[in-house]
Formats: sequence, structure tokens, C-alpha cells
Amino acid sequence: MDLGTIIGVFLGLFMVLFGIISSSAGLGIYWNAPSVLIVIGGSFGALMVANPLNRMLAIVRYINLTLRVPNYEEERIIANLVTFSEKARREGLLALEDDLEEVEEEFMRKGIQLVVDGTDPEIIKNILYTELNQLQERHQDGIQIFDQWGKLAPAFGMLGTLIGLIAMLANLNDSSAIGSGMSVALITTLYGAFLANLIFIPMKHKLEGRDKYETLVREIMVEGILSIQSGDNPRILEEKLLSFLPPSRRDAVRQESARE
Repeated sequence: MDLGTIIGVFLGLFMVLFGIISSSAGLGIYWNAPSVLIVIGGSFGALMVANPLNRMLAIVRYINLTLRVPNYEEERIIANLVTFSEKARREGLLALEDDLEEVEEEFMRKGIQLVVDGTDPEIIKNILYTELNQLQERHQDGIQIFDQWGKLAPAFGMLGTLIGLIAMLANLNDSSAIGSGMSVALITTLYGAFLANLIFIPMKHKLEGRDKYETLVREIMVEGILSIQSGDNPRILEEKLLSFLPPSRRDAVRQESARE
């Protein structure tokens, strides 16, 4: 569970509520059901127009991705690739097939299998990067959803403002209608800005970070697989893969390799 996401949402909500309470106006005047319907229902409907149904049905999965902290254990992956390299140098590439079942990552297992099968390095590179590109395309679906939602929510807030102003201007002789019309006009803008800036846009950025992280891990695998295929020295391979990690995490990989 990504506590940063949970804490951030509740902290943002708390600070807004604290500001409302501190204004001595009370919470009640900030609740307006029509405004909720206009902003949330309207923006969601616009999303459905802009995106295929299967992508809309995956929104819950995208939200779950923002709430989970991925841990691909790059240190372990690098240590395993170095171990494969050492075995390939001692016993040949075909010997790697005996250990394929122990590889948990499907992407890495596929790459090693292609190496064992004697596939041309350029073909291996093309296959792996094609799969990586397709992964990034799938990630972009979720990023695009929340990017669009972050733009649509304030737009429907402005739409609610126009609706409220029209209702107010149409009933200038009725003081109660003026008050309710202004309420819808202002609160819908508030709801749209709040949801966009605390929920939708931050979720988009969170998904972009998840995409960057998984892409880095896959690139480590590709580099390691191609180095094994070309017969690079295991120590050179290790240093090459360690360059993907920050210096603070490199000693852990060296210790892992030393234990193996």
C-alpha cells in the first residue's frame, strides 16, 4: 500500500476542510448535490465519450496501481543476470535452460529462452523492445484517463458556473433563486478545481512514475540478456547494470552477488 498517496489525499482534504471551518462559514453551505452531479457525473460522461469502454472499465485497476508500491527488486534481478552470465561463460548458453523455471519475471525468462534458442541478437533486441513499447502503450492508457479527467473536471465546474449564473439571471426578482443560483455557480468551480488538483492530476503523475520505474527494470533486463548473449565478462556485465541504479543501492547488489 502506497501510504504517500493515502496520506496525501487525506492531508489535502483535511487542510481544505480546516480552511473552510476556520472561515466560520460552516461546512453545510459547501455541499451542493447538483454541483456534484455536474462535475463528477458530467466529467465521467465526457470520459466515456473520449475513451473505449474497455479502458473505462479498467479505471479501478488504474486506481489500484496508484495505491500499490511496486518493488521489482532490481538488486536481485541484477544478481540473477550476473549468475546467468557466469554460468553461460563456464558451461555455455544451452546450460541456462536448466534454470529457466526458477526465473520469476516472465519478460526475463522469455529473453533468456531466446538466447538459449540461439536467436540472432538483433532479433532478440527487437522482440524485447517491442514488448517494452507495448507495455508503455498500455501504461499510457491509464495516464491518459487521469490526464483527461484532470482537464474535464474544472471544465465541468465552469459549466456548472454558467448554469448557476443563468438560473440566477433568469430569476432576478426572486431573492431565493439568486442565492441558490450563485451557490451552484461558485461551488461547481470549487469541486472541479478540488478534484482535478488533489485527485486526478496527482494520480496521473503517480502512474507516470510507475511507468518510468517498470521501464527502467525492463531496460536492465534487456541490457543483461543481450550482454549474456554476446558473452560479456560477468564483472563487466555487473558494472554495466549497476550504472542503472543510484550509488546508494549498488553495494547491496555486490553483496548479493558475493553471497551467490
